[in-house]
Amino acid sequence: MLFHRRLRFLRWFRVLPLAIMAALGVFSLGFGTLPARVTRTVIAPVTYPAQVADSAARHGVDPYLVCAVIRCESGWNEKATSSAGAQGLMQLMPATARELSEFGLVDASKYDATRLQDPATNIEYGCAYLAYLQKQLGSTDKVIAAYNAGIGTVHQWSSQSDASSDFRKTISYPETALYVERVHVAYAEYQRLWPEGIGV
Repeated sequence: MLFHRRLRFLRWFRVLPLAIMAALGVFSLGFGTLPARVTRTVIAPVTYPAQVADSAARHGVDPYLVCAVIRCESGWNEKATSSAGAQGLMQLMPATARELSEFGLVDASKYDATRLQDPATNIEYGCAYLAYLQKQLGSTDKVIAAYNAGIGTVHQWSSQSDASSDFRKTISYPETALYVERVHVAYAEYQRLWPEGIGV
């Protein structure tokens, strides 16, 4: 009797994972045949396309990168606040927003640095910050890493490698290395699912 119970358990133990894998396979096939507009809402959503397009164009940054950063930072939750105090869609620190305003990189009369949970304001400051990092650092990998770990840290990592080496290999923070990878994956999804441009 005990032997038969164990035998039944072992059969289920083998069959159950196979059944789950089969179900996931069917789901993946079905999901892949859905129209792009449906998969976009799950994989590569864009809640504020006009604001992203306007701010990205004004600051000369790639709108796909802006969307990928928002996806990884807040999941498009404009009310998001981190334990460190970062706010809004692009998870900006209030001090960073103030500095961008003081440097004249954002029109403070139109975008109040204290209103970072307002989507248009947050996207404007986030795009200005990405543009600043681009100007200072050049490579997309360095820009993404600096968005997570700070520009000083990225300068440190850059000084430890020569121009021919892969910058990603110099990143010593596991969280930042993972963040760079996640943003790149999200970026590729936005390019794939929005081939005509964000919001088109």
